[in-house]
Amino acid sequence: MSDRRRLEQFLRSRFREAGEQYERARGSTNDQLAEAREAYEAAKNARGLPTDEAGRAKIVCRRYAERRAAKLDEQYRPACYEDGHPDCEGCVEDVLEGRIETWGN
Repeated sequence: MSDRRRLEQFLRSRFREAGEQYERARGSTNDQLAEAREAYEAAKNARGLPTDEAGRAKIVCRRYAERRAAKLDEQYRPACYEDGHPDCEGCVEDVLEGRIETWGN
């Protein structure tokens, strides 16, 4: 095999590797950006909830269909949240997506 041919193969393999690395990095960056956007939207929606004097979110409980003032934890779950309960899971989804039923004064 000629030196020129070896050089061409070597350069092609290096360019291919560089392209693959770039594609992996770009995909990772896009995923991180999407996650950051989702987190921002969730935080914005949770902070936009009406609150009482103590800073508790005024929400309507899906499980018991009653008005509640509940503190939200760092994952925006109300204090009354029960892991695995479908109504509670739905409530958290609604808080994160900004469609939770709330009550005013």
